[in-house]
Amino acid sequence: MDDATPTSIDLRAEYAESGVREVLDELDRELIGLAPVKQRIRETAALLLVDRARARLGLSRETPTLHMSFTGNPGTGKTTVAQKMAGLLHRLGYVRKGHLVSVTRDDLVGQYIGHTAPKTKEVLKKAMGGVLFIDEAYYLYKPDNERDYGQEAIEILLQVMENNRDDLVVIMAGYADRMDRFFSANPGFRSRIAHHIDFPDYTDGELGRIAGSMLDAQGYRLDDEAGAAMAEYIALRREQPHFANARSIRNALDRARLRQANRLFSRDRPVTAAELCTMTQADIRASRVFSGGLDPDGSRRKDDPHEL
Repeated sequence: MDDATPTSIDLRAEYAESGVREVLDELDRELIGLAPVKQRIRETAALLLVDRARARLGLSRETPTLHMSFTGNPGTGKTTVAQKMAGLLHRLGYVRKGHLVSVTRDDLVGQYIGHTAPKTKEVLKKAMGGVLFIDEAYYLYKPDNERDYGQEAIEILLQVMENNRDDLVVIMAGYADRMDRFFSANPGFRSRIAHHIDFPDYTDGELGRIAGSMLDAQGYRLDDEAGAAMAEYIALRREQPHFANARSIRNALDRARLRQANRLFSRDRPVTAAELCTMTQADIRASRVFSGGLDPDGSRRKDDPHEL
């Protein structure tokens, strides 16, 4: 240790100066709930701050493996947290740019011989210096299809994840059970991923707060009766197929806005600013969720299976 090497470091001061606090505060402001996820992100930030302190004190260290797996149902904030993680890693100096490149199987795997390698390498080139987020990563592996080229993309990814881990962080995301099967079939991925974070479903109360936050951001509000209808909607909707947490709530509010617009447009009089900003229970209860996904005539809609 030379004379220029400090003998101690104030970790709280490092935390304040690093900008990590701003990223974590943004995470708390922008995402409702997800307490265990936020705790894991804070723990990861602490690990990286300690690692950086060890380097500054001249202690032996090895760059930690930062590749991650995010598991959970759709609409639980995985992409948003990946964006915040990219910013956190950039502020701490673990990636050069701090950008996020989000892809699916179609962005990596080609449809004919010789197509997959250039596609995968182009995506990796764009992601270098930042975070590569692979949604529904298990679709890369299709063992039942002999003509599938996903294995080629997997081999390239594994090589880059090992050889370029100081310039790229890969986050793989998807349903927990499918990701487990994927890792079992591809042990190379499991050995390279140190951080496995599970995203819980939102509670009814959290989904209600999410709905309120989304409406507030758009300049809308629910009156008291509409608020009660929305709470009932949430409880019913989560029991129906294709429920996607916050994503389903966003789609429901988009439909409610459509109904409100048509309700107001049908009036033969001027509308007030308050009316333009307020949704009533009629805008919520017109949803087919309240009739079990049936149209008024009792028939089941087939053209829109994902949202009711």
